[in-house]
Amino acid sequence: VRLVESGGGLVQAGGSLRLSCAASGIAIRFATMGWYRRAPGKERELVATVTSIGYTNYSNSAAGRFTISADSVKNTVYLQMNSLRPEDTAVYYCHAQPEQYSSVKSAHWGQGTQVTVSS
Repeated sequence: VRLVESGGGLVQAGGSLRLSCAASGIAIRFATMGWYRRAPGKERELVATVTSIGYTNYSNSAAGRFTISADSVKNTVYLQMNSLRPEDTAVYYCHAQPEQYSSVKSAHWGQGTQVTVSS
């Protein structure tokens, strides 16, 4: 299983970024996919998740500003981030948690992509 994130970078406060997570070795239609982040000096925290049937969940910080989506044809998960704030600065990680019908039996993490929001 491989999860490859992309789309991170430097953006000014109020700007937008779209992160992508390209999955291989696991069908995302049989997984709960998530985005997590780790800010400097802090523990990794949940940003958003989407289940195989499209249920989404957001952290309080992400709700209303970020949107998670999944394209099962491209086997890719996205995180659209709008109205970015300096406190959103972090390394963002993609996560795959296999569900009942997945042939994959353990969770996996991507390597992360850096998002830096300047004030």
